[in-house]
Amino acid sequence: MKKGEMIRYVVIVAILLLGLYWSLASAAGKDYPNAHFLATAEWLKAHKNDASLVIVDVRADKDVAGKVIPGAIRMSWELFQQDDTANNMGEVFVGIARAQQLLGEHGIARNDTVVLYDSVKRDGGATSSYLFWILDLLGHKKMKVLERGIDGWIAAGGETVSAPRKAVVVLYQAPADEIKLRKWVKAEYLLPRLDDPYYQILDVRSRSEYLGEKPNAALDGTVLRLGHIPTAYNNDYTLNWTSPESKAIKPYGALQKLYRGFDPGKAVITYCHSGRRGSFGYFILRLMGFEDVMLYESSWMEWGNKRYYYPVETTDNIISGDTLQGTTSPSATLKRQGTTTPKKGAAAPSGGGSGSKSGYVSCGG
Repeated sequence: MKKGEMIRYVVIVAILLLGLYWSLASAAGKDYPNAHFLATAEWLKAHKNDASLVIVDVRADKDVAGKVIPGAIRMSWELFQQDDTANNMGEVFVGIARAQQLLGEHGIARNDTVVLYDSVKRDGGATSSYLFWILDLLGHKKMKVLERGIDGWIAAGGETVSAPRKAVVVLYQAPADEIKLRKWVKAEYLLPRLDDPYYQILDVRSRSEYLGEKPNAALDGTVLRLGHIPTAYNNDYTLNWTSPESKAIKPYGALQKLYRGFDPGKAVITYCHSGRRGSFGYFILRLMGFEDVMLYESSWMEWGNKRYYYPVETTDNIISGDTLQGTTSPSATLKRQGTTTPKKGAAAPSGGGSGSKSGYVSCGG
């Protein structure tokens, strides 16, 4: 064999081996502790005809555009939220009883394996995660979020149809002792635990919202208080994506770096403006193996509401640590910088319409 051909052969073999290495590394990197919570398009293709499998399209009606995964039912995530006009709060959870009624009306039974999907282009995964939180709250045993939603399904060559499957109404009844009410945090539970070292509070809003530089608005468009819950630290929910374009979830190794300093042996309470982005942070932590995860579903819509007197700060709290450990880590510390004085900042426009939510960062939209 000539020298030039030998070199070319060696280079080709090296490239092939390198490709194999990165393929294996990528597969290993996505080996999340709770990987059963995430369904790939390939997995769904292989299991879509399973008798106990229910595929659920959770997109809002206006976002469906005549394309659904074959065999899927339609159950918009918006059905599970309502406005609380009395308390000037929009987009709050409808509650345990109504949630179970909605699940039954859409043909979902207690023992079904539920695969939830949205559109990552529109929602960034943060609407399927909202339904994941509800099922987890109800103690449902078998549920998955479809990786990259319908966009990932289509990219993997999955077919679509124009009409969903018609659901047959069933009874969805979660036994009282299996409902995990702890996962649905209320303000009165959170307030006395702000200085409890067992509780880690995670604000998944944008950094400008967290620091009080960008305001959020109440249901009527009035400006909510600026800042964040005292002791909370910030990880923008978009940081869980590999890129803003794909909105795919980062491999486990990258998530470990993103959440280094967090202690999986302690509780984590997530929140955002109205619970949707917070539910995505909730899902990511559950995927990573965190067990005692809670969602403060009313989020800043309640905590920052001027009719209440919950403490607010603009301090930049930084959790630091060398790694993400499976048990309490003595190296994890919370650094508090700056001032805790509530920031006065400029007000957002008041009034109704889309302008009333100028402080809200859309989930992937």
